Amino acid sequence: MNMQFFRKLPIPQQVKQDYPVTPEMAAVKEQRDNEIKAIFSGESEKFILVIGPCSADHREPVLDYISRLRKVQDQVSDKILIIPRIYTNKPRTTGEGYKGMLHQPDPDEKPDMYKGIVAIRELHMSALKDYGFTCADEMLYPENHRYLSDLLAYVAIGARSVENQQHRLTASGLDVPVGMKNPTGGDLSVMMNAIHAAQASHTFIYRGWEVKSEGNPYAHAILRGYLDFAGKSVSNYHYEDLVKLYELYVKSGLSNPSVIVDTNHNNSGKRYLEQIRISNEIVSSRAYNNDIKKLVKGLMIESYIEDGSQKIGEHVYGKSITDPCLGWKKTEKLILELAEKL
Repeated sequence: MNMQFFRKLPIPQQVKQDYPVTPEMAAVKEQRDNEIKAIFSGESEKFILVIGPCSADHREPVLDYISRLRKVQDQVSDKILIIPRIYTNKPRTTGEGYKGMLHQPDPDEKPDMYKGIVAIRELHMSALKDYGFTCADEMLYPENHRYLSDLLAYVAIGARSVENQQHRLTASGLDVPVGMKNPTGGDLSVMMNAIHAAQASHTFIYRGWEVKSEGNPYAHAILRGYLDFAGKSVSNYHYEDLVKLYELYVKSGLSNPSVIVDTNHNNSGKRYLEQIRISNEIVSSRAYNNDIKKLVKGLMIESYIEDGSQKIGEHVYGKSITDPCLGWKKTEKLILELAEKL
């Protein structure tokens, strides 16, 4: 085998014992889990915003950003439920580039997976303990989910992972909502099949165990746009796209028909300022059509302290080192405007 084995990493159970969730933190998580599930089941009409940096890079600016979200959440709590993005592992199209805090707790240093596991756990714990937020993360590596399973409010399966059997089966065993993105080529049947698989019960191998999942009734769609055969971005958030997805759901018989619309990626063509217009258009579509209102549970927005993005090594505080993000002033204004329209 052409690889070096450096060290055996501790199992999730050991890391959870070393960095434990307190009873108070567990109570906040349970309350938020129930509130979020009520939105996906249709019992609550609140609107979800899965919002935050494209990737978590440094602890201090991420928590600074989350402290700002806390103040806004308190202003709009009657209409909106905020789930901060703390995305700690990043898929790379070519395999090159920054793979996230899990790999590099310091983006300027070499990878250190143990330090990364501790860093991402401590970051999610601080968001919960200090700001009352359980957060969202992408499940890039299904086997690593249990390092954070007692902290996360929401899990996303990325466009490159949604066809993978292990991602689908692991999603079926999670007890929080899991969003399945449409693949990079845009085929909605792939996404719908992934949701079907995630809502069903399965027996499979997970972390060396034979396990049986119960099925996840809160598995749902994420529309993020796609690339056409020529490599051009094509959006799929418009009124007609939402009607089409609603019709697919009606035919599918799936539980809790739901979609979160990703306002960046191929939906914006990575033009981050377009997220403002796209967010407002989706809210207008909901207001026009009651079926769409019931289907669209929220938005996914890439946002940080500073507008845009930077290269690793530039060290502008609170500016994305991966995809460009909406800055804080525009973000705050957008959240308050959306709350007025909902």
